[in-house]
Parts: sequence; structure tokens; C-alpha cells
Amino acid sequence: MQRKAPRSRAALAPLWNCPKCGRSFANRNQSHFCARHTLSEHLAGKSPRATALFRDFARLVKRCGPVRVLPEKTRIAFQVRMSFAAISLRRDRIACHVVLARRLDHPRFTKIEYISPRNQVHHFTISSSEELDGDVEAWLREAYDVGQQRHLSR
Repeated sequence: MQRKAPRSRAALAPLWNCPKCGRSFANRNQSHFCARHTLSEHLAGKSPRATALFRDFARLVKRCGPVRVLPEKTRIAFQVRMSFAAISLRRDRIACHVVLARRLDHPRFTKIEYISPRNQVHHFTISSSEELDGDVEAWLREAYDVGQQRHLSR
């Protein structure tokens, strides 16, 4: 009898789709709120400044690679296998977060939430396009790898 090779951490399970809302998740039966929201709903009535900041942020995210933009009730998430970044539109700014596989101390982070050893949520705000700089781009690239779950094979 031939033994199966052990499954490596790099071999990721297929995404699970919620049968109610159709959203894809890396984990089967992932806890979430089933709802369908649109980008238009999120942007309706928002200031031109906040809307422009969202669009600039989204362009920066999309430079990392293919991504799903997921409008949710209170935020707009960016997902590959898992959500790795999200924003909420405020009056004249956007509240953002990225999920990194490590704690990264930086003066621009307003809060860091420890979810697990390899999932730490780093919060920050963007008030002007100039703040979407090399630091933010580097955080997004690192978070994109987390979204792809590349950090699990290390």
C-alpha cells in the first residue's frame, strides 16, 4: 500500500463559499454577517474628499495583485484568500487597517490588535493623498501576502 505524502502547509484548502450570501472564505463555516452591500451604497452621501481617498487607497491595493473588493455593512474590505485590508469612510478621511503576520510598531498606527500570532491588525487613518506613501504601500504588500496566506507556509 502506498502512503500519501503529508500535506504541506503550502497546499491550501479550496475556499469555502457561504451558501446564503455566496461570499468566499479561507475557513469553512467562517463566522460572518450574511448581507449584500454595494460600493455605491458605501459612497452615497460621502464627501468628495473621503471618496477620493478611498479610490486612491483602492488603486494602491490593486497594485499588489488581483483582489476582491467587498463592501460590507460598516467597511469596505479587500480580499485575496482572506481579507487583508479594509477602510471605513469618515467625513474627511478614511479609517484603515491592514492585517500583518507580525507586530510592526510605527508612529502612524493608532492601534494594533493581536488576533493570533500570525494575524495582527494595524489601524491607521488617511487624511490626504500624500499620506498614501511608501510606508502604506509596503504595509499593503506585506498584508497582501497575509491575504494569500503565504505566511502560513513559512
